[in-house]
Formats: sequence, structure tokens, C-alpha cells
Amino acid sequence: MPLATLTSKGQVTIPSSVRKKLHLHAGDKIDFSMISDTEALLRPVIKDVDAVFGCLKQASNGIKATVTEMNAAIEEKMRQDFK
Repeated sequence: MPLATLTSKGQVTIPSSVRKKLHLHAGDKIDFSMISDTEALLRPVIKDVDAVFGCLKQASNGIKATVTEMNAAIEEKMRQDFK
């Protein structure tokens, strides 16, 4: 059973084996749910499509392009980068 130590600042390093099984990476959010007075459940916070909806719209700055226009732009960029 993997163990961790609580620091004086209340921080814990999640053991590597646990991070790997939960697919945790730096910056990921973790939810702690109290099961009882002496037990807690640790779960990774997984964003669903609804949580990130609209992110791409913000990044586009209002630019609209058809699929044909996007493909042409990608093709042109590839030509420039791989001459």
C-alpha cells in the first residue's frame, strides 16, 4: 500500500503509483470527499464537454472559416514549413 507524509504546511505528495493509475498530471484538480470522520475519498476532477464548451469560440476571436478554407490554410502552412 503506497504511503505519503503530511508536511507542516498540510501538503502531501501523491505516490507515483497512485498518480499513474489515476492518470494525474501537474496542474490536475483533485476532489476530496469525506466518507466518514476518519476516511476520505480522493478522485481526479474530470472535465466533461459541457465544462469546456465555448473555449474554442473565445480563442477564435470571431474568425469564421469553412472547412475548405481551413484545409487550404493548413496546406499552405505545411508548404512553408517543409520546403
